[in-house]
Amino acid sequence: MKTYLSLLFCAVVVMFGMPCHGESVPDYMSCRGEKFNNDWRFHLGDVEGAQSVAFDDAQWRSLNLPHDWAIEGDFSEDNPAGIGGGALPGGIGWYRKNFKVEHISSTEHVFIDFDGVYMNSTVYINGRYAGCRPYGFASFSIDATDLLHDGDNVIAVKVDNADQPNSRWYSGCGIYRNVWLRRESAVYIPKDGTYITTSGRNVNAQITLRNGTGDDREIKVITTLRDGKGKKVASKKISLAIAAHSDTVVDQTLSVKSPSLWSPKSPVLYSVVTEVTDSRGTLIDSEVTRTGFRSFRFDAAKGFSLNGESMKLNGVCLHHDAGALGAVVNRAAIVRQLSMLKAMGCNAIRTSHNPPAPELLDLCDEMGFMVMDEAFDMWRKRKTTYDYARFFNEWHERDLDEFVRRDRNHPSVIVWSIGNEVLEQWNDANADTLSLAEANLILNFGHSPEQLAAADGNLSVNSLLTKKLADRVRALDPTRPVTAGCNEADPGNHLFRSGALDIIGFNYHDSWFAGVPQNFPGKPFVITESVSGLMTRGFYMMPSDHFYIWPDSWDRPFYHASMSCSSYDNCYVPWGNYHEGTMKHVRDNDFISGQFVWTGFDYLGEPTPYQWPARSSYFGIIDLAGFPKDIYYLYQSEWQNDVDVLHLFPHWNWTEGTDVDVWAYYNNADEVELYLNGKSMGIQAKSADRLHAQWRVPFAPGTLTAVSRRNGVEVSRDTVTTAGEPVGLRLTPDRSVIAADGTDLCFITVEVVDANGTVCPLADNDITFHVEGSGFNAGVDNGCQYSLQRFKADHRNAFYGKALLIVQNDGTAGNISVTASSSGLRSASVSLISK
Repeated sequence: MKTYLSLLFCAVVVMFGMPCHGESVPDYMSCRGEKFNNDWRFHLGDVEGAQSVAFDDAQWRSLNLPHDWAIEGDFSEDNPAGIGGGALPGGIGWYRKNFKVEHISSTEHVFIDFDGVYMNSTVYINGRYAGCRPYGFASFSIDATDLLHDGDNVIAVKVDNADQPNSRWYSGCGIYRNVWLRRESAVYIPKDGTYITTSGRNVNAQITLRNGTGDDREIKVITTLRDGKGKKVASKKISLAIAAHSDTVVDQTLSVKSPSLWSPKSPVLYSVVTEVTDSRGTLIDSEVTRTGFRSFRFDAAKGFSLNGESMKLNGVCLHHDAGALGAVVNRAAIVRQLSMLKAMGCNAIRTSHNPPAPELLDLCDEMGFMVMDEAFDMWRKRKTTYDYARFFNEWHERDLDEFVRRDRNHPSVIVWSIGNEVLEQWNDANADTLSLAEANLILNFGHSPEQLAAADGNLSVNSLLTKKLADRVRALDPTRPVTAGCNEADPGNHLFRSGALDIIGFNYHDSWFAGVPQNFPGKPFVITESVSGLMTRGFYMMPSDHFYIWPDSWDRPFYHASMSCSSYDNCYVPWGNYHEGTMKHVRDNDFISGQFVWTGFDYLGEPTPYQWPARSSYFGIIDLAGFPKDIYYLYQSEWQNDVDVLHLFPHWNWTEGTDVDVWAYYNNADEVELYLNGKSMGIQAKSADRLHAQWRVPFAPGTLTAVSRRNGVEVSRDTVTTAGEPVGLRLTPDRSVIAADGTDLCFITVEVVDANGTVCPLADNDITFHVEGSGFNAGVDNGCQYSLQRFKADHRNAFYGKALLIVQNDGTAGNISVTASSSGLRSASVSLISK
């Protein structure tokens, strides 16, 4: 039986701004079972007989999950993942764990649930084969009931990520998400067996009950709805008989007089508590499922609305890595990312291009993000040599069905995506003969008309496959629309010709937006992937009104000596647009439901437009270390009108006499006046066509000050000052207290400063870190896309004046002391507390 929970604490609502950072299990998650992450052994490399109970793993490394072995390695041009996969190692790894399961009854069922293993995982229990899963982003369950002993047991997991490339971005390697041990009684609710929907003031609960015994059973099901304070607001009960070895679905509807609505501004959550008792009234199973009351609509003419209010989907695409942590799932890291996006005004996330970690959707529910939940990056036609296409025919039905069942109760999820830029859009995209770098580029450079579907009324195999996938999703969840991210905008696209997509989704193709209402009459439209601007934090190319469109061709290597991209909004890919450009399309066209900007954060792999030694992307609004690029403040100024924004850039360390382009993003004001050392440089204002203020100023050392005004009254001011020579370091932790749970994190910003405390914007000093007490160094970074320094190291060079240290709790309570030092600079220290 799953652990029974106090109903008061099951009904948890965590409002935006107050999510739990640590990895302690929130009460609603306890229904997933007992965390099975600690005290594993690991070996990198294939080992004969490692699945055997008698195998001696005493010399193997001890660790706790989640774990990603690739992020611990060295960057190399020779690593088979290539730069597209992050240039980090792959290989084969083995995990083993000794554990006890006591007092197993003859009618009990025991499962081990994996949230994600990358990839080709094979599970053995007590030396016997227990199951496998090729898809590295799928959650899956192992029925261990008949393989366990009462007492001591051994589980071994082989993870095979040797065949590469198999991903167009960094995948990670290993058991990189959480693992759970789940014990169920004779009659129980199977994993993902509850389906909750809301309509108006009603909650409908479809609860699957499984009788795993050879006898018919009399049971009672009590379904209770509780609000965010734990108060019971509705309840129903039913008695029924379940036949031996069968499943029965109980359908119950509960009504709430005046429910509070879920929205990005007020993400109110309710809890549906299901209790199953036997004929004597003894509790035999229970489950808590969170839900939210909300309604939404995608309209072909008016765009998107939530709870009757028109709004734009101001979204970003996110890959799954967390920079220096790699693919490892960590709640505190996700909270940090989502908090920064929330402060920017972002209200939507696209899970590019795979099922996300469950924790991401939990936090989107809590913090108020709408989600486009995506299943696949490829179908039958491969994009890389060893990708999921080789498993698609055998596994796609099971992977898709279990993905939808897992995620369909989240109020944050508003649309399903069945694929991203799949090659089935065309007759033959010829990607099988290309390198990974070429495939990434040709996907967006277009295809000839002969590759499109004929308008003869007959559906191609590719169109029929589209219909099959969309129909499977709708069979499991008819409450949400289905789309796909398409980079072929012509109506002859096989996916569009299927008629199965509820929403037309374009990746890029801004010049085709205006024709959508004519090309797809009656169909809602969303930009599933937009912009692809290229930026390196702290680097600027002038004149800022000149566009650098890189690379200029998919079939020729691109090179620029800087290995960088300009942080003015003036560098982007040929198939994309500059940020302001796409933002204006969305603003000026009601039929565009919104956009998902590529990407919210830089990510490992796919370093367009560069080749080696570049190894991570330039696309992010925020860099890999979590430092905002200047473009962050454009989105904040346009998407977040509840906060006054004024951001002045670039830095003010230049050669005297150089003409410097100065920009300011701002909102809630009519104009901005710029001053250099107290002298006015003029007043500028943004317009409908230019979403920033701009000046060209001859550089002179000192201080630039921008003052925004509305009706002549000052609203905000921002300054940029010329920095002197570096003299010291400054440490700024994001929190001073973290949980003593073995997983909670503190992100410490490290800055190189001058004698006045001004950040030195060109500093690249090598900084060494020392961590003592109840924490350890979990990783270092600086946001540089071409740095080949290891993430797991005790030092890091500053990049444009900044670096990052991540401190993780070691499972004990107490003090943590952190010191940063660099040759010739004043050291800095900070103290943290774990409790």
